[in-house]
Amino acid sequence: MEITIGAGLEDVWALTQQPGEHGRWDLRFSQIVPAGITEAGAARFTYTRRVPFHTVAGVGVSLGEASRPDGSRTSALRFGTSDRLSPIRAGRGYWRYVPIDGGTRFITGYDYTPGWGRMPDLLVRPILGWATAWSFDRLRIWMERGEAPERWPLRSVLWFWQRGRPRAARCRRAPAGGSRRDDHLRDAPATLAVLPAPEPIR
Repeated sequence: MEITIGAGLEDVWALTQQPGEHGRWDLRFSQIVPAGITEAGAARFTYTRRVPFHTVAGVGVSLGEASRPDGSRTSALRFGTSDRLSPIRAGRGYWRYVPIDGGTRFITGYDYTPGWGRMPDLLVRPILGWATAWSFDRLRIWMERGEAPERWPLRSVLWFWQRGRPRAARCRRAPAGGSRRDDHLRDAPATLAVLPAPEPIR
């Protein structure tokens, strides 16, 4: 999944690597709070996702590469929760930042272990994919037009008279040359393979 953002790589990296800003544009998380660094140099964090009448809480680790030979950057993460009401039990994924003329290709790949079993996940997985794509476009609008994410709450999906509203359709949902059912982690950075599962934070 990817979107092209009309902003420099340094700017996209700086904004998306701020945990305090993450919940402002990404529907998948309500809040991310740093929780120290592991001995291997990975950043630990806690996260929450508020839904009606409940808040899912979990832990995660992330590891960034701010300098790669090809000029790109990556950020890998793993996260999980013991909350039985969460549709996602544990997940892993990455962001890749690729500089291009006039902007940055912002790419993600992820997979997760369902929390509710296989059948409910047939509904959850496409909803999560849509939420990711919509969030990427909301981020793009923030960076390109300077419009704060709060200007575009989830209900703005129904603001059909607003042609400039965030739209998931602006984000390519399948890996390059493939389909949405392909392995979305096939191009994951090596850092994801060595990133250990997050441990509970005491």
